[in-house]
Amino acid sequence: MKTERTISKFNSELKLKGFKAFQIDDDSSDTRTYSRKDFYKICITTGKSIINYADRSFEQEGTILFFGNPHIPYLWETISTTYVGYTCLFSADFLKQYERSESLLQSPFFKIDWTPILKISEQQRLFLNTLFQKMIEEQESDYIFKGELIRDYINLIIHEALKMEASEHYHYTKKATARITSVFLELLERQFPIETYDMPLQLRTAQDYASCLNIHTNYLNRAVKEITGKSTTSHITERIIAEAKALLQHTDWNISEVAYALGFEYPTYFNNFFKKHTGTTPKSLR
Repeated sequence: MKTERTISKFNSELKLKGFKAFQIDDDSSDTRTYSRKDFYKICITTGKSIINYADRSFEQEGTILFFGNPHIPYLWETISTTYVGYTCLFSADFLKQYERSESLLQSPFFKIDWTPILKISEQQRLFLNTLFQKMIEEQESDYIFKGELIRDYINLIIHEALKMEASEHYHYTKKATARITSVFLELLERQFPIETYDMPLQLRTAQDYASCLNIHTNYLNRAVKEITGKSTTSHITERIIAEAKALLQHTDWNISEVAYALGFEYPTYFNNFFKKHTGTTPKSLR
């Protein structure tokens, strides 16, 4: 089990370098130790899992190659007790140093209307494993052009994927309301933590989340209420309040900066919101 300190170190290193490749070794939590809102993801995994989107679910067994887009919310459920493979995470800025970066991010596997899951044969698994292993080796090396070489490996993986056929084996593995609620909660958590006040919170209302999930607001509200017993707005409010307390207590940002970071146009709006839901003012808490 990873400690909070280990996860924090992992995230700090990932954000600093813009890239990280690592092996998943009998520990499915390895796939959830980073902030998904900034990073693209490619992983090859062997085991049984269910990947849930708002409108569908994919149940996979065996080896798959998966492409994750930070703008498309999903929830990964690991079913098997043994789950192994490799993952690489990279930011758009990391790829901007590559002359063909746009062609990489415009790959159909990062599109919202494409299935980013491919079934992998044993021969393909062995070859792709080699590419992931080479990325892991290079990120630890002193080679001056290792970033360029790693980007070449990412490009090669994408080209190999384009030669394969995307999986269409999906079905509704759980009740639609439960699936939608799970993906909503995952998307909600993706918005945090707030790391700089000049990049304010983008999703603040039930309508914002419904639009991102491509469903009607009323449908989202009914689903969340049925499964959790609380409204969509209540979940959003509780998470914003929790983040507000963390920012007030653990940063040196002034209250106006905290308000802006959380998506409030004016500090007065933030003060009223905070007092309504906590019974105290931001200044008093600090």
